[in-house]
Amino acid sequence: MKKLSFVVPTFALSIGILTLGSAPCFADQDQVAPDQVVGAIEGTFGVTPGERRNHTKGVCALGEFAGSPKMAPYSRSALFSGKPVPVVARFSLAGGNPKVPDTAKSARGMALEFRLPNGNLQHITMLSTPMFGAAQPRTFLDQMVAMKPDPATGKPDPEKIKAFKATHPDNRAQAEFLDQNNPPASFSTSAYFGIHTFKFINKKNKTTMVRWHFVPADGEKRLSDDQLKTMPANFLEQELIERTQKGPARWDMMVWIGQPGDPEDNPTLLWPKDRKEVKAGTLTISSATPQKGAECEKINFDPLVMSDGIAPTSDPILLFRSPAYAVSFGKRLGGM
Repeated sequence: MKKLSFVVPTFALSIGILTLGSAPCFADQDQVAPDQVVGAIEGTFGVTPGERRNHTKGVCALGEFAGSPKMAPYSRSALFSGKPVPVVARFSLAGGNPKVPDTAKSARGMALEFRLPNGNLQHITMLSTPMFGAAQPRTFLDQMVAMKPDPATGKPDPEKIKAFKATHPDNRAQAEFLDQNNPPASFSTSAYFGIHTFKFINKKNKTTMVRWHFVPADGEKRLSDDQLKTMPANFLEQELIERTQKGPARWDMMVWIGQPGDPEDNPTLLWPKDRKEVKAGTLTISSATPQKGAECEKINFDPLVMSDGIAPTSDPILLFRSPAYAVSFGKRLGGM
């Protein structure tokens, strides 16, 4: 199937517009199956056999994370032991098109696998936007179907896009952020956000609601309007490889401490700006390489792979991502 030149403006998985005659209408059904979502992505972007269905274009990296023991009042996770742990990372662009231009106004992704002692793992998957583009999996579905190209034009039907926007206000904040902010000039000059609320659990079993983001030591730098027009289609991978050859790229993991009443199950809503913020550690990326055959290529960065001391909330998007990733992972392992 022909690959599309546009991109999905979220990290996400999406579908769901049904049509009756020429007038679009949205399904009333709330239940969304993971294979529906993955199938919708395939319907919109096509299939690149053996590759991820979403965030298809990416680059692998290696490094380590040194967590802070000062997090002990909040979490007993080995992630914050103070001892460096190896990290396998993947940086990516949203959408299922492996040839999407690096200037696309879409979300960038950072996925991390922390290899803790005794074979334990911690996964963290993040976006370059501070909020997500859906409060419920149904929005995924409806957005992806709205973006499916019309066979006659090879482009999405503007009326379906318009109908989606009008009926899904939970997509608005992220769409506006992507529209108003040019994409990062480098993977190393982007902040990355955990999007969801998580639970930190300490040795006394006290639970604290948290959100986190990773702040680049290189500073946040975005492409200028002129660069959006002049930069080549492929520069992010080579730029990161060359950046790490000059020296490690670093991010500080910053954790916001929640207060009663803060949204816990809606990743489209931000927390108030005055929340306490704690430095939880530093991520160091020491090398990067094309993803084909590299360490990150075969990893399923399931966000529900968590170490003791970190737990999920009831966020429906967070809980849905794991089975959806599993469907995609199974397909690419099978060479599909």
